[in-house]
Amino acid sequence: MTPKIGIVASRFNEMVTHRLLKGALATLRRHGINGKQVEVVWVPGAFEIPLAAQHMIRHRKPAVVICLGAVIRGETPHFEYISQAVSQGMMRVALDTGVPVIFGVLTTNTVRQAMARAGGKMGNRGADAALTALTMIQLLTRVSGNK
Repeated sequence: MTPKIGIVASRFNEMVTHRLLKGALATLRRHGINGKQVEVVWVPGAFEIPLAAQHMIRHRKPAVVICLGAVIRGETPHFEYISQAVSQGMMRVALDTGVPVIFGVLTTNTVRQAMARAGGKMGNRGADAALTALTMIQLLTRVSGNK
């Protein structure tokens, strides 16, 4: 049985998230996941990611949801509030649904740091998130006794 994979991506800091998405999709393709198995939805910002992931799990029934975004520090405490809300929200969705929700949201101090982690010299965290997703599908399948 081929797994369905959901991806929720944030439009805010889109220059970064497009690169994360490109890395994730390329990694999934390299591991035999075709485009028909993947559904990508876009949300306005990182804050909206957990709710979209929850709805995707309820209505589309993916084996895993990869969440991609970039929260970049500014001059106000907004960064801390958003980063904490997104990470806690994603964990809550995963624990409440039993479906892995993969954290591919960059939390950086600068745009330069974000770009370095979205296909630059620090690699592509979107690609890393896709590998984590595939690993979690295998792990949960094995642990649950499904072949």
